Amino acid sequence: MLEGLRGESSIAELCRKEGINQNPYYRWSKEFLEVGKKRLAGDTAREANSDEVKSLRREAAHLKEALAETVLENRLLKKSTFGAGGDDT
Repeated sequence: MLEGLRGESSIAELCRKEGINQNPYYRWSKEFLEVGKKRLAGDTAREANSDEVKSLRREAAHLKEALAETVLENRLLKKSTFGAGGDDT
């Protein structure tokens, strides 16, 4: 079945080789893909709500805030070093 999904062989050729009709192949491949989509959607929803993800989002927000403060302090130090009249950046 995977050969057909990957496009490595034609469906007709694959079914002939395996001795099956094309109708069951298409039904199986459709079910396989639907189950995969549902599983991926479920994993995404579960992972997006996990405590670990929430914790990482909080940490990212704190890091962004710290970076913004550092950039602001850096700009203020540059201004005080170069004076109000000459911005050499």
